[in-house]
Amino acid sequence: MVKGKKISARWQAERKMLDEAVNAPETGYEKFKKIVGYVVMLLYRLRKVFLAIPVVYLALKLAVYNLNHLPEQVGVNLQSSGAFANMISRQVAVMTPLGVTAACLVLMFASRKALYPWAVSLFTLLLPILLLISNLYPA
Repeated sequence: MVKGKKISARWQAERKMLDEAVNAPETGYEKFKKIVGYVVMLLYRLRKVFLAIPVVYLALKLAVYNLNHLPEQVGVNLQSSGAFANMISRQVAVMTPLGVTAACLVLMFASRKALYPWAVSLFTLLLPILLLISNLYPA
């Protein structure tokens, strides 16, 4: 509850700063510069959200695609003979990469530096593609 009040107070302070910038008796260029600076600052503070949106969208899109196109039993750990070492169900094959991507995004939101876990979450988007290719076109 205390954190919610802090966030609310901070947003009110930001809003007051923006109102002061708009209503200040300055030239048009100075007002424009302050408003653009405020927007850039806001985008920088919300960068984790903006980075996560495309990853979440692609992860869900790949999960739905794999749910519709993977066979009922999905093979993992392709051997040199062309046979799979393990077989898992389609739901596990869809939800596991989705869970790994979600875990990377949670770590991104918990991290101070957002780009490293975000880059790892981009690489986790290759897992459903790899499962799909290895099961549709086995060696």
